Amino acid sequence: MYVIIVYDVEQARVAKVCQYLRRFLHWVQNSAFEGEISEAQLERLKVGLRNLIDRENDSIYIYRLPHQKYLRKEVLGQLKAPVEQVLD
Repeated sequence: MYVIIVYDVEQARVAKVCQYLRRFLHWVQNSAFEGEISEAQLERLKVGLRNLIDRENDSIYIYRLPHQKYLRKEVLGQLKAPVEQVLD
């Protein structure tokens, strides 16, 4: 499946959440990641995020699509990080 994750977390946790998400997805914007991921990987990702965030103050939105081909994305302005770029 194709997943888009956007988050709003307190400054103290931003770097940890960002580094964690880079293990699974492509960084595309300051608080946004996207990419192909399996259901099992997504479940692991969510467990890790639950351990990193403060549920009272932080929020993470996860958008799922069956496949990237169903995504119609338009970027206005500068493209920060092409999804084709692989990060390890």
